[in-house]
Amino acid sequence: MAASGSGWLGDSTKMSRESVEEALNLAFEVQKSPDKLFLPKEISESNPPEVIISFPGSGAVKDWYSNRPFGETKIKLDLFPSLKSIGNDEAALVNEAFQQRFIDILEEKTLEDTVKDAMRNKKKIVFTGHSSGGPVAILATLWVLDKYMIPRSNEGFAPQCVTFGSPLVGNHIFSHATRRENWSKYFLHFVMRYDIVPRILLAPLSSFDERFELQSFNPDSDPNSDSYKAASDFYFAIMSNAATVTSHAACKLMGSTPATLENLAKFIPLSPYKPFGTYVFCTGNRNFGKKIVIKNPDAVLQLMFFSAQLSTEAEKDQVPYKSLQQHFIYGTTESQQILQMHNFVSLDKLEELPLSEAGSGGNVATINTALNDLGLSTRARLCLRAAAELEDRRSRNEESITKKKDYVGIKMKKLEEYKKMGELEIGYYDAFKVQNVKEDFEANVNRLELAGVWDEIIEKVRSYELPDEFEGKKEWVDLGTRFRRLVEPLDIANYYRHLRHLEGGLNSYMDDKGRPKRYRYTQRWLEHKERSTDKREYSESCFWAEVEDLCNKTSNNNSSFENVKERVAKLEVQILAWSEKKELADEVFLKGTTLVKWWKALPLDHKEESCIKSLFEKSHETKMN
Repeated sequence: MAASGSGWLGDSTKMSRESVEEALNLAFEVQKSPDKLFLPKEISESNPPEVIISFPGSGAVKDWYSNRPFGETKIKLDLFPSLKSIGNDEAALVNEAFQQRFIDILEEKTLEDTVKDAMRNKKKIVFTGHSSGGPVAILATLWVLDKYMIPRSNEGFAPQCVTFGSPLVGNHIFSHATRRENWSKYFLHFVMRYDIVPRILLAPLSSFDERFELQSFNPDSDPNSDSYKAASDFYFAIMSNAATVTSHAACKLMGSTPATLENLAKFIPLSPYKPFGTYVFCTGNRNFGKKIVIKNPDAVLQLMFFSAQLSTEAEKDQVPYKSLQQHFIYGTTESQQILQMHNFVSLDKLEELPLSEAGSGGNVATINTALNDLGLSTRARLCLRAAAELEDRRSRNEESITKKKDYVGIKMKKLEEYKKMGELEIGYYDAFKVQNVKEDFEANVNRLELAGVWDEIIEKVRSYELPDEFEGKKEWVDLGTRFRRLVEPLDIANYYRHLRHLEGGLNSYMDDKGRPKRYRYTQRWLEHKERSTDKREYSESCFWAEVEDLCNKTSNNNSSFENVKERVAKLEVQILAWSEKKELADEVFLKGTTLVKWWKALPLDHKEESCIKSLFEKSHETKMN
């Protein structure tokens, strides 16, 4: 059952109430000086000492949207290398205007100096912002996490971020990556029930009057004024788009998307943005009512729509104006009650949410009161449950493949025994390629059975049917690396044994259609774990493909040695590095291997200067002895 928090935000975040109060004050203090890039404040009496850094917001449309309908662009991976899907090798999408604002601030160097000084002096950093200052605070936090916390550093504390009425920043990959890295816990977002700003990017720029800007809105406008009417148009345009986005998302959560909705999505572009981190929805009743704490990003998206929609026809003249008015409440003295009150309700078990709006006592009554304060209907509650079911389904998928670990271990052990046998003669790569004995056939069966298991895993990773944390788990990264290094040479041998490189012309195993995803993905897992910036064309597990391709290009007059001389030199450098790190077994240098035969056929003057000449000589001497 979803439970009420027993203290400050229950157990949902490690951020102290005092830190959030200071952040709230500074988020509005910086608005008085919008020309400043950011405003820092040291809190020396806290333990540990803190530096709160606040960024000003802007209500101008140009500071929210760029050329695309939703203003999205690929995130700059040189600044945020972790914000991507690892296996799919796809960068997250982020709002271009917000990202550019952060880049402009970063180029001034002052922010970086402030961060370095705080970390050097063991001070905790809290980034904050109201409205569009929130996304800049979010990006600053992620930048610090990526630059200074990965690889794990003993210097300083992990930064934290708290926003107030912040719009969304990135797409589902953005959300996925933060959960995979275990960074979501560092982000806390406060949203008033009707505040329209966190929902703005669910609509394209074309859906409302470009002349309407937040900074021109007067919370005290007369109900008959043009400003009041503009606020109403603004609200309905955004909520109409939000309804389409969340309906489409809800259908996917429930595993079925009606054809009508799918067709509609083809003609009407849907917003790519998705929440992440911990959200606190403030109901806005007397004393700000209940505060709903929720972390599931799919549930947050549903809550953003259902909590801000009209409950009755009578509200159509009130809610639209309130949706903008509430955006400015955070900065009032009265808003301190948001933080001081202890009536937080943590929805940590969404699958058990009561569907009836009538409570029956205890926690159920507390939950129902909170959900009723947010105006959540039975349909809304079903959508929240569906978000929980998706999480549960992903966990069940992981449990299912985890049960196959023993099976994978047995098959890999058999291949390791086969590998040792092959090393006695010409190496297991060439032994498998020749297929002379029954052990070669048995090894092929084991290879295919392992491939089946890993293809199933990779397909689930590709379609996000496993928990977001999966690709970052050490046990799977290590198992995937062991599998790749052991089995991929056999796939390559099979590829060239059946002359697949000659199908439709000359095709290397490393071409898109050659190398299977099970090896591409597991290689990227390791590279991400090691934070490798070396984007090699091939890895230690598939260097045989490069050898085979070079063999083909230096024989039968397909190409002269001069045409591939650079590639040969690069491969030799890699072979030396892999050999020194023991990532290549000595058996690859046995007299009868494809590698040795090819290398010996190279021009004499090249071999005399080769960096790996000694490896062949040493291996030959060892074999003779």
